[in-house]
Amino acid sequence: MQFVDKALARRLESCEEMPQVYYARIFQKTRPEMRAAEAGICGGHMSFCGLGSPIGRAVGMGLDRPFSEGDLDQVEAFYRSHNAPAQVDLCPMHDPAVFEMCKLRGYAMAELNNVLFRKLNKSEEFPEHPAGYEIRRSSAQEASAAGAVVESAFFPDGAPDSYRGLIDPLYQMDGALAFAAWIDEKLVACGTGLIIPDHRVVALCGAGTLAEYRGRGLQTALLQARMSAAAEAGCEYAVIVTQGGTTSQRNAERLGFRVAYSKATVIRQFDA
Repeated sequence: MQFVDKALARRLESCEEMPQVYYARIFQKTRPEMRAAEAGICGGHMSFCGLGSPIGRAVGMGLDRPFSEGDLDQVEAFYRSHNAPAQVDLCPMHDPAVFEMCKLRGYAMAELNNVLFRKLNKSEEFPEHPAGYEIRRSSAQEASAAGAVVESAFFPDGAPDSYRGLIDPLYQMDGALAFAAWIDEKLVACGTGLIIPDHRVVALCGAGTLAEYRGRGLQTALLQARMSAAAEAGCEYAVIVTQGGTTSQRNAERLGFRVAYSKATVIRQFDA
């Protein structure tokens, strides 16, 4: 069993770090009014993708080098410049002094998520996907349809503005993986991901199934399809970040994923 140390945690954290960087770069070109931005900091990156967006935190900092007061000053200056609260991802491998530093500055818990990972193997064979469905690579022309499926899965009554259209940019990223499940030429489920070649990992994310097609093993099949494609591309690990006790975590653990650690997103609000 793989021991999770700082070096491995740095690789796993890239699965939330780099997609946010790529989102910021795409939004700089496609939605300049958002004033999206990203910058390297203390071995990781910080990004901003609009006020209220679920994308835009400082991730991957301080796992391969010391995390200083000066680094946190830079993070806070970056987010202040966008009139946004500072948000930083911390995991158990960070030095205790980092948690104390954030505590003294008034950071509060915003989220707590589980990071799950699984070793990949090119020679691994997966079972056939559910009968009656076709599982195949999804093209850029299907991005909007796939995004609508994901939004309906998470927000049955309609997604908030800040959560709309977040799947489309994934299809534009280098290293993107997108698969969909079809029945009678209808896209009924999808699953996306992003290969991070520098760390030989794949971030598995952006998945959903239309309500009437759930419970048929489609998300398991889509996970397997993405893992197989990532292994062929040279990835050593697949990574999923999810809230604890969710269907996503259960599906992942059934396929051999295990929790590496729980990570916190801490936030500091600034005075107006």
